Amino acid sequence: MAEPSIQEKDNKFWKGVFAVAGIMTTLVIYGVLQEKIMRVPYGENKEFFRYSLFLVFCNRITTSAVSAGSLLASKKALDPVAPIYKYCLISVSNILTTTCQYEALKYVSFPVQTLAKCAKMIPVMVWGTMIMQKKYKGQDYLFAVLVTLGCSLFILYPAAADISPYASGRESTVWGVSLMMGYLGFDGFTSTFQDKLFKGYDMEIHNQIFYTTLCSCILSLSGLILQGNLLLAVDFVARHNDCFFDIALLSTVATASQFFISYTIRTFGALTFATIMTTRQLVSIMLSCMWFAHPLSPIQWFGAVVVFGSLYMKSFMRTVSQKLALPEHVQGGVVTSPLKGNP
Repeated sequence: MAEPSIQEKDNKFWKGVFAVAGIMTTLVIYGVLQEKIMRVPYGENKEFFRYSLFLVFCNRITTSAVSAGSLLASKKALDPVAPIYKYCLISVSNILTTTCQYEALKYVSFPVQTLAKCAKMIPVMVWGTMIMQKKYKGQDYLFAVLVTLGCSLFILYPAAADISPYASGRESTVWGVSLMMGYLGFDGFTSTFQDKLFKGYDMEIHNQIFYTTLCSCILSLSGLILQGNLLLAVDFVARHNDCFFDIALLSTVATASQFFISYTIRTFGALTFATIMTTRQLVSIMLSCMWFAHPLSPIQWFGAVVVFGSLYMKSFMRTVSQKLALPEHVQGGVVTSPLKGNP
C-alpha cells in the first residue's frame, strides 16, 4: 500500500484541527451557557429562568430546521426511512434526557454534572446488552467501575462553599443526583436505540436528526402548553433580552455541535471522537470552576483524576489493540467488505 502524500497528510491534519476546534468551541460554549441560564439570575429583581422544557423546544426546532435545510440542499428525500413511532421513541427519551440535564443544574453544579456524565458507559452497557445483545470484555467493566467510583467521590464529597441557588444541603444533593441518574438512564437508551436504528435501516444522519428533532419539537411544545409554561417562558425572555440572546446562542451552538460530532465520527472514527469529548469535559469543568467560582474539595480532585485517567487509559488501550489487530476487511486471509460505520 502506497504511503499517503504530504498533501494528503496536510489535508487530514487540517480536517482534524477543524473537527477538534468545532467540537471544543461549540460544546464548551454550550456548557457555560446552560449553567448561566439555569443558575444565574436575570434582571434587577434577580429572577431565575425555570422553564427547562422551553430550552429543549428552542434547541430542537433550530436543529430540525437546519437538518431539513441540509436534506433539501443535498436534494435528498425528506421521507421517513423508519416507522414514525421509532423516531418518536428516541424523541421522548431525548426530551427526558435533556430535561433531566437542565433541571439537575438547579441542584448540582456544572462540574458535578459534567463529571457524572462520564458514568454513562454503565447504562450504555446495560442497554446494549438488553437491546443489541452485545457482549463486553472484562476491561470494559473495570473501566466502568473506576469511572463510577470517581464520579461517586466527586458527587458525594463537594466543597462546602459550592451552594445551589435553588436549595442547599443533603436534600438538594439527593434530588440533583436522582435527576442525573435519570439523565444517564435515558441518554444510554437514546444512544443505544439510535445505534439500532442506524443498523436496521439505510438511514442518513440528517434524516434521523430531522425526524427525531421534529417529534421533539411537537412533544416539548405540547408539554409547555399542558404545563401552562409556554407564555410564562416567552414573557420571561421578552423581559430579559440577555436571556433571549443566551437561549438563541445556546440553540445555535447545540445545533452546530451535532454536525461537528457527525463529521468527526465519519472522518476519524468513534475512538478519536471519544478522546476529544473526554478532553472537552475536562476543559469545561476547569472553565466552569474559574468562571462561576466553583470550589473543589481534595476528594473531588482525586475523583476527577480517577475518572479522566481511566477514560484516557481506555482510549490508549483501544488505540494499541487496533494497531495490533488486522484490518477489519481482512479476516482469516479472506478479503471481505468492511462493516458500515455508525455515524
